[in-house]
Amino acid sequence: MNQYETVFILNPVLSDDQMKETVAKFKKILTDKGAEILNEETWGLKKMAYAIQKKSTGFYCLVEFKAEPTVIKTLETAFRRDEKVLRFQTVKLDKYAIEYAEKRRNKLAKKEEA
Repeated sequence: MNQYETVFILNPVLSDDQMKETVAKFKKILTDKGAEILNEETWGLKKMAYAIQKKSTGFYCLVEFKAEPTVIKTLETAFRRDEKVLRFQTVKLDKYAIEYAEKRRNKLAKKEEA
């Protein structure tokens, strides 16, 4: 199993519930295919560097997971079919990126405890 990180931008006109449902849908696709979700972060509504489909903001979400390489194709097909998704990018993490991601997760966990 490889470790991956995917970031996707959702349409800013979605309500909070719709955004959460969409994220849950993609997480379900991953778990149904046998992926192990390690971390999920919702970065919220952010201004984009340039307009996409005439929208200058979007809901940013990050999901970090372990999965077989075949799962990525299924996930990205689901992203392409969903009109709520403006952009997405999935990256396979190397050993240095995995270390950095673990440090970031630990830092966020400590911040939430405080």
